[in-house]
Amino acid sequence: MPRKPSFKKRTVTPDPLYGDKDVAQFINRMMIQGKKSIAERLFYGALDYIGEKIKDKKPLEVFKKAVENVTPVVKVKARRIGGATYQVPEPVDKAKGTAIAHRWVIQSARKRGAKTFISNLANELLDAFDNKGKSIELKEHTHKMAEANKAFAHYARG
Repeated sequence: MPRKPSFKKRTVTPDPLYGDKDVAQFINRMMIQGKKSIAERLFYGALDYIGEKIKDKKPLEVFKKAVENVTPVVKVKARRIGGATYQVPEPVDKAKGTAIAHRWVIQSARKRGAKTFISNLANELLDAFDNKGKSIELKEHTHKMAEANKAFAHYARG
């Protein structure tokens, strides 16, 4: 019997401009103190900025590819076995991986030192699209940790 109750997954309504659920989820994760209209304005501003910088690709394609590039395949989870704590690598399902990728991109954009958040987010997405930048470093670090602790994989649940 599971310790925690299982919850029904909520469906996300697609965003108004592109009609895309991934964009809606990203905007929801960007939101601070429930201010969705501000999060939408910042996100769409960043996509417009990307559209000005890259002429041959659609901004939505750049966003999707950037998130795909940042999405981790494995993560490490601390497991306590007999008094010792091991970093046990485990695979990440698609929804959780996307959530982690969104969080990393937003977090990295907030830490950038440019003038506006719109340019920070746009540049972080462009860097992730080109497989560089802070969010890609976070993914690579996670994968390195999982690789280094591969010996403890047999401790994974399941």
